Amino acid sequence: MQVLKNSPLSEYSSRFSIDLNEALANAIGDAVIAVDPSGRILLSAGKESKKLGVTAGTTLADALPQIWPKVLKTLEDRRQRIEIEFSIPGKAKNYLIWMNHLPKNFGMTGVLCVFVKISDTEEFAERLRSFQALVGELDAIIDSSSDGLWICDARAKVIRVNPASERINQVNAADVVGRSTRELITQGLIGGSVVQDVIQSKKVASLLQSWKGRKMISTGTPVLDPNGNIIRIVISERDITEIDELQRELEEEQAMKNQFRHHILEMQLEELKSRIVIAKSPCMINALQQALKVSKSDSTVLILGESGVGKGLFADVIHKNSTRSEKPLIKINCGAIPESLVESELFGYEKGAFTGAQGGKPGLLELAHGGILFLDEIAELPMSSQVKLLRFIEDGRMSRLGGTQVRDVDVRILAATHRNLEEMIENGTFRLDLYYRLNVIPLYIPAVKERKDCLLPLLRHYLTYFSKRNDIQKRLTMAATEALLSYDFPGNVRELMNICERMVVMSETEVIDLQDLPAFITGRNPLPYSPPRVWEDGIPLPRAVEEFERSILIQAMAKYDTQCQMAASLGVTQATIARKLKKYGIPRKALQD
Repeated sequence: MQVLKNSPLSEYSSRFSIDLNEALANAIGDAVIAVDPSGRILLSAGKESKKLGVTAGTTLADALPQIWPKVLKTLEDRRQRIEIEFSIPGKAKNYLIWMNHLPKNFGMTGVLCVFVKISDTEEFAERLRSFQALVGELDAIIDSSSDGLWICDARAKVIRVNPASERINQVNAADVVGRSTRELITQGLIGGSVVQDVIQSKKVASLLQSWKGRKMISTGTPVLDPNGNIIRIVISERDITEIDELQRELEEEQAMKNQFRHHILEMQLEELKSRIVIAKSPCMINALQQALKVSKSDSTVLILGESGVGKGLFADVIHKNSTRSEKPLIKINCGAIPESLVESELFGYEKGAFTGAQGGKPGLLELAHGGILFLDEIAELPMSSQVKLLRFIEDGRMSRLGGTQVRDVDVRILAATHRNLEEMIENGTFRLDLYYRLNVIPLYIPAVKERKDCLLPLLRHYLTYFSKRNDIQKRLTMAATEALLSYDFPGNVRELMNICERMVVMSETEVIDLQDLPAFITGRNPLPYSPPRVWEDGIPLPRAVEEFERSILIQAMAKYDTQCQMAASLGVTQATIARKLKKYGIPRKALQD
């Protein structure tokens, strides 16, 4: 610090040590200058004084002419002045200057100028603004949190409460801030607090409590100083009443779903006991072998065949022999559900998805999770549902009607139809991309008319089954058997079952004869033959019958390529045709067994 000798300041500074004066001056600012009314510099101190070019004994007008006019005004009106962003030519730094008139008791008149580098003040101001922004963000986070937050000191006195805590505990912040948690519990303003547990253990503690009909879980976290002493306790509260109720509803829904699956599985197993696959014809044996082979994979199967051939039974066979046999096989007939309800049945719906949807309901896809979904009559699926089904098959993900949550569902798809899907694609009533997704492994089930060797075992099986179910004994006469074997059964196995049940129930005696058969069976003559030749005198009846039979076989052989086709046309079994051809010595030629 420089002080002009023989000046009033030199006498003043003599009362103190030079070191103390310098420390005081340096503490005031980066540079301190004292001038008398004439502008002479009496004192120059601070680390920036040399950079400013001011020394004791020189004049301010010469050293810093830019500020001398303002100093003169301060001498005149004795008012404090601030010069902002004062700069010196050739210097990079800017300064902020406080100019104050020296008081009378200072022992002299003049002006004291304090210089502070603006860069330092800007840094401080920036830090202050950052701190204020951080405090504002923390306040916004605390107040917007859906969880309740309490902040207490080391003596369990409440410092702050956020709006969520006011709502959860049904209190006002003004009534609890500044008071201890013990006092609040005693007065019944809150039900309990985890603060004391945290104070005692100095560790995180939790408390589950019920208060005013609500369930809450509180977690207290201590804030420690470097010495390990508690300075603050932060308590977070969560109202778990709705979560608890929602969990209970989900558990009940899952239990109902599991129970539903269990019942479905039991019914399917019981149904399978009464339904067996009878395969005697080569075409049927081949179809059954294919079904058993594809059951081991997870590939999508498209089951084709006429109505009533037993496509659902083959779906049961695939399910029973698959790795998903412990999970349910969910069946849906796409043609039996109104078009407006197909999507909600398949994919389920959320509460309020449509008028009358009072609560959410899982779809059949969700119920089949882990198992198999059998889509019978897939050709009847509306185009809008075809799009959504295609999307599900591609990625295994779905969402309920009216919902936004995407669910992953593990389901194997089996589909069936009796219609020609390729024609429907040409007509624009079935999607080509969905057809390719479904037709991964096609499985054709032959009609009854294509599997004549299976007809007699089928008749015997269902006659026995319905006889046991009705607790009676029934059997067919030879004439009734031949009539049934000569019938084509256009309704396939379904029609055969119905006829067997009707014969068992409606026949008057234990023996089922021609009169017990439906008229459309007994009144039909399936044998296509030419008028017999004129009988010659002397030919016995047995021989005439044999010759007539031989002529019919020759005509049928000329018309059909296989014994199965001949048998189907004549209403007998393939074995009967083979036996009679051998009996009459008719060469088989191009006929195939």
